Formats: sequence, structure tokens, C-alpha cells
Amino acid sequence: MISQKQNPKEILQTLLRKEGRKLTRQREKIAEVFLRKDHVTVDDLYREVVRRESGIGVTTVYRTLKLLCQWGLGQERHFSNAKTIYDNVAWKNHHDHLICTQCGKIIEFENRQIELLQEKVASEHTFLIVHHKLELYGICGLCRRREA
Repeated sequence: MISQKQNPKEILQTLLRKEGRKLTRQREKIAEVFLRKDHVTVDDLYREVVRRESGIGVTTVYRTLKLLCQWGLGQERHFSNAKTIYDNVAWKNHHDHLICTQCGKIIEFENRQIELLQEKVASEHTFLIVHHKLELYGICGLCRRREA
């Protein structure tokens, strides 16, 4: 996890330098926008980036997102719909998700008791958890109020 006070340009420069890659204006702009978002599709990120900096292709957005995920700053998520969502995890601890099946709203939450219970269950089965994700699907409060 990196510090939220770090400038996206500095973060990107450091990571690219480690791999012998160059910092382009396009990569910088994509990272800057992404690191200020929570959950975004390639298309949504592309539209926002192009509003700020024309001349950036969707392929460049996709490749930069893949690099950010490779470096641990983002994670690909596949919730109930077919679209891939990219989660900015640069400044976040492990978290889980509540996903509304009606409007698509994604709510992040952390719960130490759930984490401890998972560890206990794994231990009881002599199972070593390498990684996990918890996604709970249902209807958010706003959609439930609309139905009432």
C-alpha cells in the first residue's frame, strides 16, 4: 500500500523506472484519473481521461490499467455483470463488497470479525488461505425504498 499523499506521477515514475519503462503523458493522465476513483470500467475511465486529455486511445487505457493491477495499485473485479470493474486499491486495506443487483451500486466494507471467522474456519480444516474475496449480492437501501 502506498501513501495517499504521494503524487500519482511520482508513484508511476518509481514503478516504471523499476521496469525500465518511460513515463508518458498518457500513462500519467490515466493513472492520475484512476487513482482518484474507486470502481471503474475501462470505458468509463477512457471517457473521463479523454475529456481531460485528447489523443489517448482506449488500448492505452487498458494497458495502463493492466500495469497498475500488476503493480498492486488496482484489482480486476468481476461482479455479477459481464463488465470488468477495476478497483483502485492503492490506499486501501483488504475489503469486501456489497453489490446491488438492481442499480449496480458497490459498497466497500471492512469487518475484522468476518476476517477472524474465515481464519478460524480455515484453521479448523487445516487450510491455508492464500487470498480471498467476499461479495454479497442484494438490494441497496435506495432501491428498496424505491420499491416500497
